[in-house]
Amino acid sequence: MSGASLKTSAWAHQKILHVTANAGFEVENILVEGRHYTEADTLKAILNIEKGYPIFGFDPVQAQKMISKISWVKDVQVERRFPDTIYVDIKERVPMALWQRDKRLSLIDTEGVVLTDHKINRFKNYIVVVGDDIPEYAPEFLKLLISEPELVKKIEAASLKSGRRWDLVLKTGAIVKLPEEDLALAFRRLVQMQEEKQILDKDVKTIDVREPNRIVVRTHPGALQQYQVGYKAGSGGDAI
Repeated sequence: MSGASLKTSAWAHQKILHVTANAGFEVENILVEGRHYTEADTLKAILNIEKGYPIFGFDPVQAQKMISKISWVKDVQVERRFPDTIYVDIKERVPMALWQRDKRLSLIDTEGVVLTDHKINRFKNYIVVVGDDIPEYAPEFLKLLISEPELVKKIEAASLKSGRRWDLVLKTGAIVKLPEEDLALAFRRLVQMQEEKQILDKDVKTIDVREPNRIVVRTHPGALQQYQVGYKAGSGGDAI
């Protein structure tokens, strides 16, 4: 197109926007639903629209593409709702754990997606997961873990061992050694033992549930107490 044609096209476009705005098709409301963690300033910058702007001058498709790139956003719909509303419906990712790598913490969701490594102090009580391949292995692990909320309350951190299995670090400092397979069963056994004997609150060093037919518990030296739990002790430890 020639320069004159481009100028004519732009003039016509502006004229149409002016006419439609005068007819009442201008932005009066910007409605955003589902936003909890996504920064409001980031959304404002992407939408880049104010009250009184011609609603036909706003491109919802482009805004939707840009908002979908925000790490917190799992899905988003952006619409022009005539005559005067811009509507944004956000479905955010759910934060689940803190990923520790290279002495730095990042917040991840249940799918292992990194959400942010900034302003994460409000998530300081979340479980810390440690390992190099967390985005690959954490989703299944976290999905099974959150199905046992009473167990989650007792855990401080989880460490991936050689990409094969996990160790839990309890808030008491005890280590729980988990099996490579049947994690759901291992979690259920721990919860049952907690309900019956409060094993996760005891002063112990390790709780080993890698074998399907027994739980091996080791106490700290000199910390043996006469807890009547019928499981075999490991070498160098005591049965509790």
